[in-house]
Amino acid sequence: MRISFTFSADARGTQGKGASRRLRRAGKVPAILYGGKAEPETLALEHHKLLVVIEDERFYSSIVQLEVDGRKQAAIVKDLQMHPAKNQVVHLDLQRVSEDEPIRLHLPIHFKGEAGSPGVKTQGGVVSHMMTDVEVLCLPKDLPEYLELDLSEMNINDTKFLADIPLPPGVTIPHLAHRNAAVVSIHSPRVAEPEPTAEAAAAPAEGAAAPAAAAPAAEAGKGEQKK
Repeated sequence: MRISFTFSADARGTQGKGASRRLRRAGKVPAILYGGKAEPETLALEHHKLLVVIEDERFYSSIVQLEVDGRKQAAIVKDLQMHPAKNQVVHLDLQRVSEDEPIRLHLPIHFKGEAGSPGVKTQGGVVSHMMTDVEVLCLPKDLPEYLELDLSEMNINDTKFLADIPLPPGVTIPHLAHRNAAVVSIHSPRVAEPEPTAEAAAAPAEGAAAPAAAAPAAEAGKGEQKK
């Protein structure tokens, strides 16, 4: 089992919003560890250590090892909540990992060969990424760091789908049988419409009737009394 990160955690007995606020003021992050055959367990992690790793994409697609009161437990990150206005981790959800039980985890998709593909290099196309990660199912021992998709042979108007991603042995995409979603495509750049000029804006539309001439202020003889 590949372990990428190791954290020390403290077991916390008290729960509730008040207890969580006190933990955050003390520089801790409230967390919960669940799954497996054990009961959910509330933990507290060091906030400054967590801030260092949350910018690393591997943190969300790797197995982490928790050291809680002298015992070790492998886990994966299931959810991380950030404060809406501060650079502060509010809560962390972790799921236990067992060597003999498959896990579901989102892995990043790394794209290679974009700049050298015919669709971009010689045909002037633009690459659009519809997906940047995908959920996989595998045993912990088979978990890769990322999936890689080669675009080097793509032409303009080509699209690659989930089924085109090479998967390592033991790794599957669970919802592929129901939806083979598009992952990346190369298309023609959009041409911006020209801004209308002052002359074009003033000219009448094709087929429109010309404006009627102004009627004379008074028709000759109109209003005259008959003699």
